[in-house]
Amino acid sequence: MKNRRPPAWLLDVALIVAVLLDAWAHYEPDEPWGTACSLLGAFSLALRRHLPLTTFVLTLPALVLADAKYASLAALYTLASLTHRRVVLAVCALTVVAGHVVPWPYPEYDDYQDTSTLIHVGYKLAMAAAPVFLGQLVQARRDLSLRLAEISEARDHERLLLSQTVLAKERAQLAREMHDVVSHQVSLIAVRAGALQVGTRDPAVKEAAATIRRLSVQTLDELRHMVSVLRASGSRPTELTPQPSLADLQRLVECSGIEAELKTDLPDGLPPPVQRAVYRTVQEALTNVRKHAPGATATVRVHHEGGTLHATVTNTAPTRPALPLPSASHGLVGLRQRAELLGGTVTAAPTSEGGFRLHLTLPVGP
Repeated sequence: MKNRRPPAWLLDVALIVAVLLDAWAHYEPDEPWGTACSLLGAFSLALRRHLPLTTFVLTLPALVLADAKYASLAALYTLASLTHRRVVLAVCALTVVAGHVVPWPYPEYDDYQDTSTLIHVGYKLAMAAAPVFLGQLVQARRDLSLRLAEISEARDHERLLLSQTVLAKERAQLAREMHDVVSHQVSLIAVRAGALQVGTRDPAVKEAAATIRRLSVQTLDELRHMVSVLRASGSRPTELTPQPSLADLQRLVECSGIEAELKTDLPDGLPPPVQRAVYRTVQEALTNVRKHAPGATATVRVHHEGGTLHATVTNTAPTRPALPLPSASHGLVGLRQRAELLGGTVTAAPTSEGGFRLHLTLPVGP
């Protein structure tokens, strides 16, 4: 449990009470000016944090007329802890010594010689130097804490810049790999598909080749946008590609390369993040059907009910074996993360007929 320092006003009250006790100890009924100066010096300590030099000056009359030294010493300590002007501190400390050494009213020359011995002056010098050194020590500690905080902040900023530099290098390397390897291979697929579309006479093969070429061109376009964003290294917010909406669902289903039916019943004005989540969910579901359930048909149902948007993609059982295609199994994980960010859920499970069902729920309000 952390130790909490008492509030500043409580310390000021305690200090003023201590100074008042010192003034009461030096109270002389026949010296009303000394009493008034002691009270002035005590209550002026309430200003010591805001006007330290003025407070010190206001405590000097009590030191000279009433020999009340606590107020001057407290004001001198506060001044030493707040100022960097060493000359001012030296003058104030010597003033305190003079106020102690030189009595008031001034006596005869012999009496002055009796009270101003070397030992007495040395004691008063030590008494005046103590609050100055203590205040300077407190000030040095405070400055050192601020300096350490600045150094720590600078190190954090340096680590952040270093991590950003490493991230920028990784993004640039990834952009080069995507451009040099993936783009080249997808371009070859598009060229081969175009050649097959032109060279064949079979309508089914021609349609399949056209679909492959269209998807390859679309993939190249999206890949080009992603490469440009990676090369930007996070210098400015950039969209990976023009973001899809629910208006693009029909085109997505038609170009999916499988027999699919779209049923939608949605209100207008849905938030763009919700529309993108629905689009990406349907896109991932149709991709999985094309990869893992060749020959299957799919039904896409998107509707709004009771403040919740439901998007369901259901496919039938495959009619032929699936090709062994590489897969990292990150698609459903990404869909679940996107849905959780929007406060929704994604469930996926096989159906009793041998197919598969993917269901997305998102809260969208009434």
